[in-house]
Amino acid sequence: MSVDAAGSIERAIAAHPRLRTDQPVLIGVSGGRDSAVLLHAMVKAGFRELIVCHLDHALRSESQEDARFVTNLANKHGLINEIEVEDVARLAKEEKLSIEAAARAARYAFFAKAARAYWCPRVILAHHADDQVETFLFNLLRGSGATGLGAMRPMSIREEHGGRLEIHRPLLSVWREEIIGYAERHHVEFREDVSNTDRKFVRNRVRHEVLPFLSKTLERDVRRALWRSAEIIGAEGDWLASQVPHSPEAELCIADLRTLPLALSRRVIYAWLRSRKIEDVSFDDVESVLELIKSTRRAKVNVARGRYVRRKSGRLFVE
Repeated sequence: MSVDAAGSIERAIAAHPRLRTDQPVLIGVSGGRDSAVLLHAMVKAGFRELIVCHLDHALRSESQEDARFVTNLANKHGLINEIEVEDVARLAKEEKLSIEAAARAARYAFFAKAARAYWCPRVILAHHADDQVETFLFNLLRGSGATGLGAMRPMSIREEHGGRLEIHRPLLSVWREEIIGYAERHHVEFREDVSNTDRKFVRNRVRHEVLPFLSKTLERDVRRALWRSAEIIGAEGDWLASQVPHSPEAELCIADLRTLPLALSRRVIYAWLRSRKIEDVSFDDVESVLELIKSTRRAKVNVARGRYVRRKSGRLFVE
């Protein structure tokens, strides 16, 4: 455990760009230790315009107790709170998504709604260095490109439900043991989420089985090496993403795509598919679209979420 757990968290928040104490900020609070520590540290740093946002996924019998805990926590700090319930299991079934993907989609839809209500596009989340490592490893093993291997960025933009969310993750350089140390030092109250140990979720298996196995096999803690790789690839990915048109059109011009280097054309296609509301775009989806550009024998290809890309009159569009 870091001997300066509190200091590392306070420095991370102070150093984070584009967050001012006098501006309203939405803060995602599940009630767990990570988000409770983030809320405590933000209040301690002087943020008084925080809007505490909690989405009850209705997946656990105790989820209503979590919502009440977050409400009390917000009241304790004199903060506004937004609480909503979403039947994530139903959403997953209707949209043919995994529970994890449905929960993520529901959370961002909730943030987009709160952002409109409070005229506040800024959302701060409690993802930390261990989350970054787990995301990097998970994406590596499923064959992600640089976008996935860059994992999460300290600040990113997400187009959601016709709006623009500015996602901030100031704790990406802070390790779980430092967060535990902060919670102990400041007596931060939080709710234990039993789903964090449920091995039916892939992320939990990565956390509790894969990473310990790699550390044991290599006889060293592999987390920092993986975290560094994510940071390096992420910074390079930020530059490459800056070369992609900011607002992809509803249709793509095949002639223009053929003039681009392969790496950049992949980025353009990925960003375009995401802009057409296709979540979890895979490498195979992007490669299928590239093949459609090269081939004259196929007029359409299937992509994620039961959608497909069609070629017509020298242009591509999603149906």
